[in-house]
Amino acid sequence: MEELKAIIGLGNPGAEYSATRHNIGWMIVDNLLAKFRGNWHSGRGKYFYSSIKIGGRQINLIRSKTYMNNSGIGALDALNKLDILPSEFLIVLDDFAIPFGAIRIRKSGSDGGHNGLASIIYHLGTQHIPRLRVGIGLVDENVDTVDFVLSDFKPDERKVLSKIIRKSTDAAIVAFKQGLDKSMSMFNRKSENNLGI
Repeated sequence: MEELKAIIGLGNPGAEYSATRHNIGWMIVDNLLAKFRGNWHSGRGKYFYSSIKIGGRQINLIRSKTYMNNSGIGALDALNKLDILPSEFLIVLDDFAIPFGAIRIRKSGSDGGHNGLASIIYHLGTQHIPRLRVGIGLVDENVDTVDFVLSDFKPDERKVLSKIIRKSTDAAIVAFKQGLDKSMSMFNRKSENNLGI
């Protein structure tokens, strides 16, 4: 079974971005931080980290200090300082190519047009990095994708956002405790979403 050593949430720093679609990765790692009573510490590089225990085993939560497009810099610094392999990361990120609330877990693959994941793949030098994508809604043809990902969730979406974050948190915990295959079989199975609502 693959052993994960770090969960990285992707997002942008700054209050103006905190509630945007692009920051759902940060929302999920922040939820993990609160659930397991961790605290953020400044790493020796472009990242923040928190060492928490899940089921008696230690894992690092990570957030980059950079903006989304340079996420790989913090990931590489964390890899070097915390002695983690690319295959031992779980990247948590937003995805506008899958339905709102859907979860897609993969062991490797391309960046799928996501600049944060592209930066991580570039700096770590491999596509063999596990990732957990969370659907933030599909983009209309007449909407600019940058404007969309940097927009806030709509009121009706915010009503179920906490459930999406909890479900994604559960998926990350299962991936850590029982392996990626188990988490994939549990959370990738529905075509529309995994909200259970």
